[in-house]
Amino acid sequence: MYCDAKEIRFRNREELTLKSKAKTFLIDILLDIVGGCFIAIGVYNFAVASGFPVAGISGIAIVFYYFWKIPIGTMTTILNIPIILICYKLLGKQFFLRSIKTMLISNILMDWVVPLFPIYQGDMMLSCICMSVFSGIGYALIYMRDTSTGGADFVLMAIHKAKPHISVGKIIIVMDFIIVIIGGILMHGNIDKIIYGLIGTYILSFVVDKLMYGVDAGKLALIVTEKGPQIAAKIDELSQRGATLIKAEGSYTGREKEVLMCACNNKEMHTIQEAVKKVDSSAFLVTMESNEVRGKGFKPI
Repeated sequence: MYCDAKEIRFRNREELTLKSKAKTFLIDILLDIVGGCFIAIGVYNFAVASGFPVAGISGIAIVFYYFWKIPIGTMTTILNIPIILICYKLLGKQFFLRSIKTMLISNILMDWVVPLFPIYQGDMMLSCICMSVFSGIGYALIYMRDTSTGGADFVLMAIHKAKPHISVGKIIIVMDFIIVIIGGILMHGNIDKIIYGLIGTYILSFVVDKLMYGVDAGKLALIVTEKGPQIAAKIDELSQRGATLIKAEGSYTGREKEVLMCACNNKEMHTIQEAVKKVDSSAFLVTMESNEVRGKGFKPI
């Protein structure tokens, strides 16, 4: 009886694990489709239609499309092969397999689905903005599932893995500005379209960073004071935020000080400043931007 009960518990755990994995896989597929659609619409229905260069391997594929009409998705897949072989070991098997799945879905959508959608033929600047926003949303959705569309993304993620303190958006800017300039020269040599491509690349990187980090962005207050517990109590009273008390010493006076570290959202920063002002107007307050805050009272770790 004991063995049977133990076996049943084991099977139940196994079934729950399988269900969880299946659910995760289905969510990954769904977001790959949504993200891939956004990227493909941005590239094909706006950038290609308006004739300005875009970044990444798609930007290189567009050059082939411009001269020889090779489908963008197909050419992107071909260009990905040497990059995949180079980056495979660095990124690991799991990331590699997820990225292959995402890449194939994105490229199929690029060649077979979004060409059925209406092509934008309006103002160049509006086209540039729409391309950036659509593509930025698509890339952010994909990156947040710990996958990529391959190609330049493999290089991007490899750099980000080696240098995690550098934001994804900043890496995109450096890599993609080069591709945009070269692509613009080869396709048109039109300085206006190259500028639109550069503007679009900057907006795209901003959208990616904002969606990946900015949603949970906030402020970090460092308060140097001799009335740490009183200020912490006032902060809790006014904003229901906790604070971490750190013992310190003034380098000039040698007197004991306390440093309060308090994370909050943007709207709460004014309340915390008021709390400090009411308790100790001579305190030293440093306010910093925090890209992301996780933990109790914020997004879970």
